[in-house]
Amino acid sequence: MSHLSRRQLLASLAASPVVALGIGAYSRAAHAQAAGAGPIAPNVCMVMPETTAGPYYFDPGIVRADITEGLEGVPLTLKLQVVDATCVPLAGARVDVWQCDAEGNYSGYRQNAGGDTSNKTFLRGTQMTDEAGLVTFDSIYPGWYPGRTTHVHYKVFLDETTVLTSQIFFPDTLSDAIYATVAPYDTRGAAHRTMNTDDFIARQIGDGGYAAIREQTGRYTADLVVGVDPGPL
Repeated sequence: MSHLSRRQLLASLAASPVVALGIGAYSRAAHAQAAGAGPIAPNVCMVMPETTAGPYYFDPGIVRADITEGLEGVPLTLKLQVVDATCVPLAGARVDVWQCDAEGNYSGYRQNAGGDTSNKTFLRGTQMTDEAGLVTFDSIYPGWYPGRTTHVHYKVFLDETTVLTSQIFFPDTLSDAIYATVAPYDTRGAAHRTMNTDDFIARQIGDGGYAAIREQTGRYTADLVVGVDPGPL
């Protein structure tokens, strides 16, 4: 991590209710319930609200765990666990993820933030859930672009007709610390970015959409349990 000490990041994390103790905005009782049932994060099998896919989704048809394609940024391991409303893991589900790079650009499009990435596929990929309902992607911490808070998009396909589209959110304190002090994020800073409380989709999804963040050596891990209704969405 460039220009950002472990001490600085830990100080910023201490101020964040989503990161502290790994339990986010959830009660200790909820965290204990989740741990006992087996989910990897404390949002306790919440069935996620359906949200817009936004303007930047396409399927490049790439099944892979590492979606970085060598891009610069803070390494991020993204773990999603797909379950039903009773916490039963759903094996064999297809999970697509896509996100912007450190400078706010998506692959596959001409960008407002700058540049033409229409022939690129970075930060997009597909995985199939294992017996525990888990998929893991190696990515980078997402940047930001005007009008939206920091987020990662995902789709869960149980079959051709049962599809959940939603988003994952991150603590503002961690985002601001990274954007202010880590290259290449710090070329833009965070002065004009949208915060979580001002983002209409983050408000719609609520606390259950926030990843549980853990610091590891040289990277962060973001965990989220994604509850899906097996019936029509």
